[in-house]
Amino acid sequence: MKKIKGNPERPRLVVFRSNCHFYAQVIDDQNQRTIFACSTLDPSIREKIKTGGNCEAAKLVGKKLGQALVKSNLLKVVFDRRFKKYHGRIRAFAEAAREVGLEF
Repeated sequence: MKKIKGNPERPRLVVFRSNCHFYAQVIDDQNQRTIFACSTLDPSIREKIKTGGNCEAAKLVGKKLGQALVKSNLLKVVFDRRFKKYHGRIRAFAEAAREVGLEF
């Protein structure tokens, strides 16, 4: 099993999905700190969606997280999907983050 690690130049982008919500956070493993976190529970996203368990909600989370990272000049990340297949909500999130300018 291969372990994915991030560093200050290329932090780790971790995603988690439950039946009702979608969560993402950017972690610098070397300094052991979370740089940025976003989920469907954020008030700015929650008012735009009907439910947090669909692709549309994952796209909004990806877009918001990508914009925050581009604004802080972090363009390259390591994508950690935690053994989930790359389809559905994971894929929608990744494509939305890439559209904003994030590189995996």
